[in-house]
Amino acid sequence: MIRDLLDSAIALVWQEMTESVKADAESHVEDRLIDLLLGTAMSADHGDEEARAKRERTRGKLREQLQAGELEDRQVELQTEQRAGSIGVLGMPGMEMDIDMQSMFEKMLPVKREIRRTTVAEARKILFAQEAEKLLDREKVHRVAFERVEQTGIVFLDEIDKVSGTDKTNGPDVSRQGVQRDLLPIVEGSTVMTKYGPVRTDHILFIAAGAFHSSKPSDLMPELQGRFPIRVELSDLTREDFVRILREPRNALTKQAIELLQTEGVAVEFTDDGIEEMAQIAYDVNRRTQNIGARRLYTILEKVFEVISFDAPDMKDKHVTISRQYVRERLSDVVADEDLSKFIL
Repeated sequence: MIRDLLDSAIALVWQEMTESVKADAESHVEDRLIDLLLGTAMSADHGDEEARAKRERTRGKLREQLQAGELEDRQVELQTEQRAGSIGVLGMPGMEMDIDMQSMFEKMLPVKREIRRTTVAEARKILFAQEAEKLLDREKVHRVAFERVEQTGIVFLDEIDKVSGTDKTNGPDVSRQGVQRDLLPIVEGSTVMTKYGPVRTDHILFIAAGAFHSSKPSDLMPELQGRFPIRVELSDLTREDFVRILREPRNALTKQAIELLQTEGVAVEFTDDGIEEMAQIAYDVNRRTQNIGARRLYTILEKVFEVISFDAPDMKDKHVTISRQYVRERLSDVVADEDLSKFIL
């Protein structure tokens, strides 16, 4: 968890710092692209004054064309570098030295150079990554990422109820207790070795969540319980919550359905009462059967769009309105049959 958190932090800091050197990197990329387009022989600084002046004029014209985007499909030959392979170093469980050893061995591998023929557009991306790496201070990137992880890092432990053990001493509960014992030192504060160096977890915020239906928080180890002193019990989703879920998110299910059917040339429109009806059905089914939260909306929309999705390519009327009446027509039989709704909705 901590290594993944550090990798994410390094990628984020690297992206932020790349923006700060973007202008200089793009300038260098432009010069290298011109060299590639001209060829090494022509771009070399030799010849008489007239030849050099002619070269500069040619470079000026190529620069204008590059900036105008006229040469993006032109083919160029680009030299790339990559490691010849990778070495996997096996270690005992719990030993962290294998990470540093693997990194060391990978650095010892020979660098394989090859000539690639690619477009200017693709070469621009490759060269930008190379030039940005030259301009960035890798040590500074790692230092900032380490500080962010140790001081403001957040780790979310979902489904913690799955490892809540009982008083049994055999069966799967033994492994659950083992997972808790492994989590405990990380949550309470310890040093985790990574290939970039040691990371302290003392000030990382750990948030755990679980649906304690068949178990309870007190089934966790007392030491682990003490590391989560603030407890919040969440309420069931209401009808109004379902309405907001269908309307507000940027990738709401209703918006996904609209975009999906647009690929078939079908325009879908949701009325307010249609969305409210789907929310009401999701709420009612959750109360009568197993409460699976907002996941219920997936199956409801699938059932609502079942016929439309199948007939979309051959539909003559390419405009569909999802109203309350239409939702009821599609779901009335399923909602009325308690046994059937358990399997379909």
